[in-house]
Amino acid sequence: MFWDSLICSFRNLGRKKFRSFLTISGISVGVASVVLIGSIGEIGKNTINQELQSLGLGSITVSADRKFTSQKMTEEDLTLIRENPNVKSATPIVMDYSNVRMRGLVANSVLWGTDRGENQIISLTPQYGRLLTQADVSSAAEVCVVDSNVANLFYKRENIVGKFLDAMIGGSYVRLKIVGVASSGGNLLQSMVGDVIPSFIYLPYTTLQRYAGEASFDQIAVTMVDSKNVEAMSEQIAAAINRQHNISRGFKADNISRQKETLDRVLGIITVVLSAIAAVSLVVAGLGIMTVMIVSVNERTREIGIKKSIGATQSTILVEFLIEAFTISLMGSMIGVIVGVLLTAAGCLAISIPALINFRLIGMSIGISVVVGIVFGVYPAMMAARLHPVNALRIEY
Repeated sequence: MFWDSLICSFRNLGRKKFRSFLTISGISVGVASVVLIGSIGEIGKNTINQELQSLGLGSITVSADRKFTSQKMTEEDLTLIRENPNVKSATPIVMDYSNVRMRGLVANSVLWGTDRGENQIISLTPQYGRLLTQADVSSAAEVCVVDSNVANLFYKRENIVGKFLDAMIGGSYVRLKIVGVASSGGNLLQSMVGDVIPSFIYLPYTTLQRYAGEASFDQIAVTMVDSKNVEAMSEQIAAAINRQHNISRGFKADNISRQKETLDRVLGIITVVLSAIAAVSLVVAGLGIMTVMIVSVNERTREIGIKKSIGATQSTILVEFLIEAFTISLMGSMIGVIVGVLLTAAGCLAISIPALINFRLIGMSIGISVVVGIVFGVYPAMMAARLHPVNALRIEY
């Protein structure tokens, strides 16, 4: 009996192909909107988190609390922090907002005083040339590494190893030799909002200190081995620095990852709100299903009367129409998912970011779509099931 109802449902959908196509399309548009907006929110959240992580916003910073002391961080403090077994890396933060000059062009830039290698507060991936070495740091060498955006800005190409740039440090321009071009944290944000986020120039922190006339650090960025005990380790590091300076309270450690967690929550709320707005189209599509099925019931009144007169029960008619609503919803949701995923993948490919497929979101979209279709199909199905055979057979077309 169930299979007969299933066959009848598919047959009925084929009778009015264009009408069925429009109804299925309505569901498809709603599901595609939910999948697309939800995926954009998820991909955006993941991409921003990766960028912030690469910019060092997944670590803690140790600095002097100006309310309690006028002392600053020193090389001894840096050594003490690095000797802590719970510390993965420690990098002094020495930076200056300045101008750089090349080929007669001037651009705003952030001068980052960094340590050797790629394990910095801002992650560096070498593309051409090399990164800074211990010898560069020890000798305060007049060399630098630029990000690929700087290379493209001044030379319209990425490999500019061996060129020179002039950086404004301490009130005068200092000539620095470019020894490497790197892909750095924040490159994506720079390419998207370059007018807001300036380009990055990386030079030995000792060089920046020498020309700026400052031997101390404002802050030291610390990455922990175990991210689960950041709070406890932060207090331990701050206490050790205070003991080294013979004060009880003066240096503090701030957990920057807290800010990232807050941003995660905000981005999550925005994604949910946008997805909910897109889901309104599913309700509209559900109303379309109800309208189409009511019309279908009116068109097939005589057919329903004949079926009931030869023994079809109310439940048989009810199931037949519910299967029809279920089929429309399922087909529409599957098409919508495919369209939504393809549009998301195309968008990610266009802006060169990795695509993410949220299977949970896809499952929820299909489930909600099917439920909406069935709910809005109940009333027309009950209308059909309650038709009296005699009255139905009286209908003339």
